[in-house]
Amino acid sequence: MGAKSMESLKSNLFLTREAYLEAFETIMTPLKTAILTSEKPGVNFGSSGAVYDQQHAEMEALIRPLWGIGPYWVACKDDVLRDAYVEKLIAGTDPSSPDYWGDIVDYDQYIVEAAALSLTLLLHKTYFWSCFSEKQQENIMVWLNKALGCKIPKNNWTFFKVLIRLALEGCGQVINQTELEEELALIERMYLGDGWYMDGKTTQRDYYISFAFHYYSLIYVKFMRERDPIRAKRFTERAVMFAQDYLYYFDEEGEALPYGRSQTYRFAQGAFFAALIFAEVEALPWGQMKTLLAKHLHCWMQQAIFTYDGRLSIGYHYENLVMAEGYNAPGSPYWAFKTFLLLAVDQDHPFWRAEPLAIKREEKRLIEKGNMLLIHPKMKTHVLGYPAGLWLENQAHAAAKYSKFVYSSRFGFSVPKAGARYEEGAFDNVLAVSRDGEYFRVKGKVHDFYLTEEQVYYKWLPFQEVEIETTIYPFGEWHVRVHEIVTSVPLKVREGGFSLPLLGKFSEKELGKEWARVDSGELCSQIVAIEGYDHAGILQPEPNTSLFFPRTSLPYLQKELPIGTHRLICLVGGVTREE
Repeated sequence: MGAKSMESLKSNLFLTREAYLEAFETIMTPLKTAILTSEKPGVNFGSSGAVYDQQHAEMEALIRPLWGIGPYWVACKDDVLRDAYVEKLIAGTDPSSPDYWGDIVDYDQYIVEAAALSLTLLLHKTYFWSCFSEKQQENIMVWLNKALGCKIPKNNWTFFKVLIRLALEGCGQVINQTELEEELALIERMYLGDGWYMDGKTTQRDYYISFAFHYYSLIYVKFMRERDPIRAKRFTERAVMFAQDYLYYFDEEGEALPYGRSQTYRFAQGAFFAALIFAEVEALPWGQMKTLLAKHLHCWMQQAIFTYDGRLSIGYHYENLVMAEGYNAPGSPYWAFKTFLLLAVDQDHPFWRAEPLAIKREEKRLIEKGNMLLIHPKMKTHVLGYPAGLWLENQAHAAAKYSKFVYSSRFGFSVPKAGARYEEGAFDNVLAVSRDGEYFRVKGKVHDFYLTEEQVYYKWLPFQEVEIETTIYPFGEWHVRVHEIVTSVPLKVREGGFSLPLLGKFSEKELGKEWARVDSGELCSQIVAIEGYDHAGILQPEPNTSLFFPRTSLPYLQKELPIGTHRLICLVGGVTREE
């Protein structure tokens, strides 16, 4: 992607339909080139690996972008790209082709990608589906049908089967209504109330609720509103409720609160609002949604999210494999294209005609069903999230992504690179506990918790011999941490504050015996001992551990604890200085 293209993205304010189309075309240009020059039904975007094989990774890089390409074709036809997809889909679904993708099997990544293909088929019966011969259509339907008989995780994946069935029905197949009802019933069992779902398990509540559960349910609403009005009404009402909470996950400049898995999907954080627009559900005034989406996308375009050749990279604010999931292949970041679903709506849609409206938020928002207390400090462009009871088994960096004391839209958070030294753990906003001073453990899955607007509490056991009760008291950009510790073994603990960027060789810092402060531009991280700590320090964690900054500084407090009962209290701030 050339410098001129990058500048056009950075200056795009995303306030008109034309601005969205221009941005999509710019981001699509290097991807389109790769698709048109590939000689197989897949695209090789890079050499990094994922839990699935290379063929699946290349198929994902081809099909996943359809989340945006399909809607784009509604607004602007592109016969050259359409014909390339037709040719590759013919080869990928023909069992006699040397490039056949292979049969879909249990827990197959192909099932995930089939959902983007399903949306495209739902949108384009004439422009896309009619391009295939009867035999080719049969091959595609047979291939998609294989997914319906496969085992899948009992979570948001359930919606993939629902979308596949809707697409197959739209293509002329008689579908099994009983199985569809069973899948929809399973989704019902994951509903928690107040517009919130759990993603299979009660501890899983993250961005998948927005860009999966509600996103797919709103697609269902769009295509099934007349045939299934009761369920469509239910999905709509839930989306409206969820929107009242979800707007609090974004700060005043559109930056979303980073936490949870799949952060490399980046501006998919805004996909829920695109789905509301697509389904014609005014959950918030159209002008507020225009403001929120515009600021969100403009904010993302200021970050280094593209590779040297213009592809979306794996990472967050910059290219970064350290924070990636095992299921992140080079084409995975194009999940972000879900937000371009709004390109499928007509130019006369009220969203396009609406004037941007300011968004008013209260200073505090307790999201009981989301297990999160959100703070929007007065006169600040900053949202802080205090979670409790969130967890995901067998997830890389689960403790870092779900169980920090606090997450921030201005400071981000860090994940460990290794486990042998405190610096390798990049333990910002956690209490790291060690028996030998070398290997540290932090809060992960908790044994008890509660949240109110005034405090967040949890009980956790870093070791079998150690029980810790932590209470957090947030106020503005600061919070107080109180740890009640009972241990039958000696411990060495370190209390981490907010990480912030290290731009030069050394950080701008001040250090006392029981307090530490680091400054970097508009950001200030400070930690102050109130009771129980020995001394303070400042360190430079391993590079590329923060989702926001390639190099960071981290203030911390330290204490050696003998066997017994102890209390530690400190004051921690991640403070922004507005221009």
